[in-house]
Amino acid sequence: MTFAVIQTGGKQYKVSEGDEIMIETLESKKEGDKIAFSEVLLTGSDKETTVGAPLVSGKKVEGIILAEGKSAKVSVVRFKAKSRWRKNKGHRQPFMKVRIEKIT
Repeated sequence: MTFAVIQTGGKQYKVSEGDEIMIETLESKKEGDKIAFSEVLLTGSDKETTVGAPLVSGKKVEGIILAEGKSAKVSVVRFKAKSRWRKNKGHRQPFMKVRIEKIT
């Protein structure tokens, strides 16, 4: 089984072919677009593992964008005791769902 560790959106993901991952939204990309991740930090299989310093040269991971959306709402509540001051704010982080097609 071949796997790779990629970096996108300031986060690292361990992926293998056929995996579906949720990543940070990428500008100028839409549903159905193909995407290539060139920042590959590590690749491996049952027999050997290659660790980059910091990146593995010549390797890339290809995928296809399945969907765009927003995650569940997170409520942020601030208050000050004894003064009746309250503030409530919500946030929904946008994401893209990507299926990994090929590790080369």
